[in-house]
Formats: sequence, C-alpha cells, structure tokens
Amino acid sequence: MNTRITKELMKSLPLGGVDAARLVLECVEGLGDRVEGLGRVELMELVRRVMRAGMAALEQQEQTVPFEQAAWESVAARAGRRPTTTRDLRHYVRRMLRVEGVAQLPLRAMTVGQCRDLLHKAFGHSAHSFRKGRATLHSIFAYGMRREWCDANPVARIDVPPAEEKVIEPLSNEEVARLNEVAQGRRFRDMRFSLSLLLYSGVRPAEVARIAPDDVCWEERQVIIRPQKSKTGGGRVVPLRALPGMRRQDCHVPRNWQNRWHALRRAAGFSRWVPDVCRHTFASYHAAHFRNLSELQLEMGHRDLSLLRTRYMMPTSRRAAARFWRMLK
Repeated sequence: MNTRITKELMKSLPLGGVDAARLVLECVEGLGDRVEGLGRVELMELVRRVMRAGMAALEQQEQTVPFEQAAWESVAARAGRRPTTTRDLRHYVRRMLRVEGVAQLPLRAMTVGQCRDLLHKAFGHSAHSFRKGRATLHSIFAYGMRREWCDANPVARIDVPPAEEKVIEPLSNEEVARLNEVAQGRRFRDMRFSLSLLLYSGVRPAEVARIAPDDVCWEERQVIIRPQKSKTGGGRVVPLRALPGMRRQDCHVPRNWQNRWHALRRAAGFSRWVPDVCRHTFASYHAAHFRNLSELQLEMGHRDLSLLRTRYMMPTSRRAAARFWRMLK
C-alpha cells in the first residue's frame, strides 16, 4: 500500500502506531513456532495471510439470517411435499417462534444450549411433540447449512427422546368377520376394495385414500403404492387379495373415503378404534401363517426386519391366522 495513503488511513482511524504494533505482536505471538527462522519479508507475508484469513472468517460469520427467516424459507423450499406434511411443518415452526426472543436470533450464532432450551419451552410437555419439533428444527439448520447461513447443525447434538411404543393387539377373527360382513352389503360395496387393502395387504389408511385407478393392476392382482403417495416416500407393490364377491369395478376409492371408513366401522359395532390396527393385524397373521418375514417386509415397505420384530408382530396362534386367511375364500 502507498505510504501516503497508509498515513492518511492511520490518521482517520482511532488507532496509533503503538496500537498497530501491539496488534502485530499479538498476531506473531499467536503464530508461535511458525515464525521461527523467518526473515522480515517472509514474516510480513505470513501476517498478511493471517489478516486476510481473519477478514474472510469474519465476513463468513456475519453472513447469516434471523432464525425466523431461515425457518420460513426452509418450509417454502419443501413446498412440493404433501399438504399434510407442509401443514405440520408450519405448525411446528409457529410454535417455536412463539418462544420469546427466538425469532431474531442469528442462525449462525445459535448454540446447542439455546436450541435445547427452545425445544423444551415449545414442546417440553410431550415427548411426541418434542421429537417432531426436534426433527423440524434439525431440518431448518440443515437448510441453513446448504444456504451457508451456518456452519454446523447444533440440533444433531440433542438426544431424541425414546419412543414409548404401545402394544397394539391385532383384531380378533370375530372382529374381522364383522368388518367383512358389513362390507358385503350394498351400502358399503364401494369399501370392499379399501377393506381388502387394509386387512389383507397391510396398506396404511392414508395410503389407501391416495390410490388412483391407474395404481390398480387387476389382471396381475397387484396395487402400486407410489413413492409420492406413501408415508415414508418409498414405493412398493402389494398383492391385491380380493374379498369374496369383489369385482374389477369395485377397485376404486370413494371420494369421501375417510367418512365412509368411519361409517363402516360404526356399522360393524366399533365405538373405539386404534389407528393402524389393520396393519398390525395383517402383519401378525401373515407372520404366523406364511412364516416368510422377507416377503412380509417387502409388502409392509420396511427397510429391514427390526420394525416388524419390535412393533408389528404379536404372538398369534397358527390356527387363528389360518382362519383369518380363509375368510378370503
């Protein structure tokens, strides 16, 4: 730099020559053994490199956005997800932003402790909400890292509360028979296809509601669960095990499916209903009767067998399982 310009710059700064010399000495002391044996020119070049690196690091640290902006932009980036997923993301973001002082925190400056405190204040009353809130907060920081608004994801260092799995007993053969009997009547003929998928293919209710006509292969007795319509985002093909009397023209899902499904259950005498009980029923009776866990895993759409063993397979007699499958004949 030109000497005249340097002198003018020094005059405009609230620093004297002694201050500048002290800063250089602190820099040299910080470099430690790296300055040993260096000449004047080499030492000056090393100090310049340190200064440039420091300025770059400072610029990067200041390149961030408030937490509120990062949160909403991360939600907008996933606008292509299913409406229910987007709705849940918005819900959990709103709950986090209700915590006082969080909205304007610089994303890059947020610590593990601040993130943990945020989760406890927003979702501490429920382990389920805490897990969902943690997943949402983790995704916000992951998006921020891609945008270079932060360098790390502090949420990764926050433990996930263990899920307390409730035991879900499979439906008894008498209960299955009641559902099948109601579906045989004219009133619920449009629900035969849905009931066969729930009970005898292990398809989730939300997945049944999304099935389109071109997902059904009647000739091959198969139904395609496409990735964009599955819960986990992975596609699979399940056998279409038709209920007695079910015809090709019955293979459709009524528009008001959720209401029709509730009505069928009430007509079959169910005043209380456990979510996913049909899926658990299918898995338990399939495992007991066919004893082919690899095939069951594929039909359930699981990555491995661990979830089947720990959550879905309840001890069931082979006689009860055989009776369950005979109902299809």
